[in-house]
Amino acid sequence: MKTPLPLVCLLTAIPALALAADTTTTVPVHFATGASSSVIKGRLKGYDTVLYTLSVKGGQKMTVGVTGSSNANFNLFAPGDKPGQSTALGGGAVGQDWSGVLPVSGTYSVQVYQMRATARRGEKVNYSIHFRIE
Repeated sequence: MKTPLPLVCLLTAIPALALAADTTTTVPVHFATGASSSVIKGRLKGYDTVLYTLSVKGGQKMTVGVTGSSNANFNLFAPGDKPGQSTALGGGAVGQDWSGVLPVSGTYSVQVYQMRATARRGEKVNYSIHFRIE
């Protein structure tokens, strides 16, 4: 049995419509003069992500942590690397901070997202992300 053409067109368009609603918001991280840490409050929903960017010198130690909703997760990417195209240097979630010495100087990215099971349900995630540079 052949599927009618209008139904085939509708079925192939559904994934594209679902992806079109996903957004990535980029937020540059700034430290107050003389400060070595920063805390930013954020919110995301469904498959949306927030990408925090900060310039760091190689050899410095960075710690990243997230608090708030247990659905908040993060991945850290080296300069030039992109979520979905590169392997993360590390990651974490509420209660699981990441800490390490950064290998090179440049602009690092920290992607905040929620796992697919909760994203699929369109859950809202309120969180605070903490950055510390030593």
